[in-house]
Amino acid sequence: MVLSESQKQIIRNKFAALAGDVELIVFTQEHECQLCRENRELVLELGTLSPRIKTKVYDFVINGDQDIKYKINKIPAIALVGKSDYGIRYYGMPAGYEFAVIVDDIVDVSKGTTSLPDIIKKKLSEIKKPVHIQVFVTPTCPFCPRAARLAHQFAIENEFVRSDVIEMTEFPYLVQKYNIMSTPHIVINENTSFVGAQPPEVFIDQIFMALRSGYDPMYS
Repeated sequence: MVLSESQKQIIRNKFAALAGDVELIVFTQEHECQLCRENRELVLELGTLSPRIKTKVYDFVINGDQDIKYKINKIPAIALVGKSDYGIRYYGMPAGYEFAVIVDDIVDVSKGTTSLPDIIKKKLSEIKKPVHIQVFVTPTCPFCPRAARLAHQFAIENEFVRSDVIEMTEFPYLVQKYNIMSTPHIVINENTSFVGAQPPEVFIDQIFMALRSGYDPMYS
């Protein structure tokens, strides 16, 4: 994915709002798949658009200690880290509608807070157990960015939440595992799932439903 000069300028304008440094950490491998290479090149290009963005590239095979540190279990992968590691991950190439997600995520991570309403933040603060959210998306799905953004915003607002956005066509074994027929498809703690870009109140209710099951996602 090559960014045009007009795209770069739009992104630079958005990145003018960055309040702190953001690390974009890419996981790939020595013999890169096509999308691994394109993913790495895209992240490195984003890193040139603001002095606040730092980029790192790790080999998924050689740098196993970093895989463990950032809980990376598949590639291509991107970890977005600000003053804290909020548990925000993107698996696959953030193309199509999903590209805007990663740009907006970078801004939120730099601030360490989100634009979610206070009533939603209050409900999120009631979560006191580990939550692992997986949002399956496709680049052509116009409803996926809303679900992806909510999941990542939840992770920023609550240290118990970690959120993966996964480009489903790049990980067909997960599509089969979770019986994904349409997107966005959200899986929470391996035991609760729903489909569609639901309002944040509904999304949070699904999280509490998953927590009531007692499943511990700490090592998932």
